Amino acid sequence: MADVRKKVDKAINEVFEPEEPAMTAVATAKYVRISPRKMRLVADQVRGKDIAAARTLLNFSTRNAAGVINKVIGSAAANAENNHDMSADDLYVSSILVNEGPTLKRIRPRAMGRAFRVRKRSCHVTVELSARKEG
Repeated sequence: MADVRKKVDKAINEVFEPEEPAMTAVATAKYVRISPRKMRLVADQVRGKDIAAARTLLNFSTRNAAGVINKVIGSAAANAENNHDMSADDLYVSSILVNEGPTLKRIRPRAMGRAFRVRKRSCHVTVELSARKEG
């Protein structure tokens, strides 16, 4: 009975105890005046790529969101090198989140005295870089 209990405890520990956490570097840009939907289109393209490949893709993209994401990736890479002693060659975009920020509400005059609401959306971009595991 004790052997079964030990096996069960060992199996539970393997499931619920994560392996050693990977080092990550994080950078955030807040209150960016670009719609989150437009920003996510670019973010989806670079998720999971090495930072060199991601920055090359962003440099040649025609979308305005690409410049913002490129800056945030550069900032996260600088954080990794200076704060965590990680090599920039091993880094990849492990996570990139685009959350909705506050919306500015403006009024657009229309015919016959009516007014339509214009929503100027903003977003928060968070990039997390991790080092690739060797092997």
